[in-house]
Amino acid sequence: MNTFQFLIDGFATALQWHNILFALVGVIIGTAVGVLPGIGPMSGVALLIPVTASLTSGMPTDAAAASSIILLAGVYYGAMYGGSTTSILLNTPGESSSVVTALDGYQMAQQGRAGAALSIAAIGSFVAGIISLIGLVLLAEPLSNIALEFGPAEYFSLMLLGLCAVSGLAGKSMTKALMMTIFGLVLGTIGIDAVSGIARFTYDLPVLYGGLEFLTIAVGLFALGEVFKTILEREADAQPIAKINRILPTKQDLKDSAKPITRGSLLGFFIGVLPGAGATLASFFSYITEKKFSKKPDSFGKGNIAGVAGPESANNAASGGAMIPLLTLGIPGSGTTAILMGALIMYNVQPGPLLFDDHPQIAWGLIASMFIGNVALLVLNMPLVKVFAKVIQTPQKYLLPIIIAISFFGVYAVQYSTFDLYLLLACGVLGYLFSKNDYPVAPLVLALVLGPMLENNMRRALTISNGEWNIFVTSPLSLIFLVIAMAWILVPLILKFTGRKVIVNEEE
Repeated sequence: MNTFQFLIDGFATALQWHNILFALVGVIIGTAVGVLPGIGPMSGVALLIPVTASLTSGMPTDAAAASSIILLAGVYYGAMYGGSTTSILLNTPGESSSVVTALDGYQMAQQGRAGAALSIAAIGSFVAGIISLIGLVLLAEPLSNIALEFGPAEYFSLMLLGLCAVSGLAGKSMTKALMMTIFGLVLGTIGIDAVSGIARFTYDLPVLYGGLEFLTIAVGLFALGEVFKTILEREADAQPIAKINRILPTKQDLKDSAKPITRGSLLGFFIGVLPGAGATLASFFSYITEKKFSKKPDSFGKGNIAGVAGPESANNAASGGAMIPLLTLGIPGSGTTAILMGALIMYNVQPGPLLFDDHPQIAWGLIASMFIGNVALLVLNMPLVKVFAKVIQTPQKYLLPIIIAISFFGVYAVQYSTFDLYLLLACGVLGYLFSKNDYPVAPLVLALVLGPMLENNMRRALTISNGEWNIFVTSPLSLIFLVIAMAWILVPLILKFTGRKVIVNEEE
């Protein structure tokens, strides 16, 4: 079967009425998550995993996994669009990749062009989503075929690269990011060792024999952590929201945005494919690129529409690009894709090169649903711009109890364990403390997901080589991955010591 035939089969899955509904609900919730400052795609996706698990409980495993991942992916790329709304109307980014959009988007809103800025953000996001999906369709099958040649040594080195990439670019301090990675790896060792059958760090507590549940940790750190942060650090009175008059952009707006959207889409896609780079870095580079190409670079920061079109296209293309290493190699490139990977593993579906052979319904159904979701985003968001502007004004006294209730009921519905509720609460407190002290949580989540697989592949490789560690450097591919991993950590350090500015990523 060729790629085109697989894609047609994927549309057959995605166009089932319940999957269309899941895609629509996903992008609507995602947009709302992006619009509400502070929640972000990681918290939104983590919060909805138990909800999707409950909704799909009666389905066969593959159908349940396909429907769940369709909804969760919709939340992911929907949030990428929604974050622009608060950036433009309130000068408050809904999530980290929309920080750059605020520079020119808010200035446009102040000049009475909020509608044009929001609609160009929607059009840019749509074009970028389609371009990144075409890239995903073309690259998914060849990449997964290459990855089938990987042995345990290559997988170990690739996973190490994934961890170094996120640690090297996440947060303001590389030291803190590396500390969080190690903490995540340590948490991943709790439970019965899969190879020897020995209990590790369980302290004779039966509830720990299965290890710490990824879902509980993710919901606690992200969703509850944000709740505690909002309660304990009350913001000043909300800023007035810019009025939206004309929604559709003018012909000149479309002309001025065409090239920035194309450049941002391509740049964002290729940056998104790199593990650890992500949407924040993509939007940053896109803004710098547009300023370089512009005939009026001084107009940036004063309401130049290219400063909205480029970065918004880049961050949406990056979210599509980030799906490539997740689906084909089993390496999540960001915190959100790590959570999506955890959701798939909950259904006993292992992302990686065998995903397209063993579970084509899930892999191609997801890709096809993203086409449908991107069309839905454009159709819904253009007329609903004013409605989402109202969502921003949701009082926190209503919003916070809803998030807390979904967190507790959701985790209990999946785990049926009071221990997990205590763990959820503890992770919420930790999430707040980490956030307050600038410790990035994404490396911890990534390490928790990759840690057990990293260890298993290392032990399998050492078993094959009779305990010889040189297996990791005698394989050319493994050596290349290890060299890139070292460079990812060392190059920013060298640049810092030589006094150069290093752009860091705070990917959600």
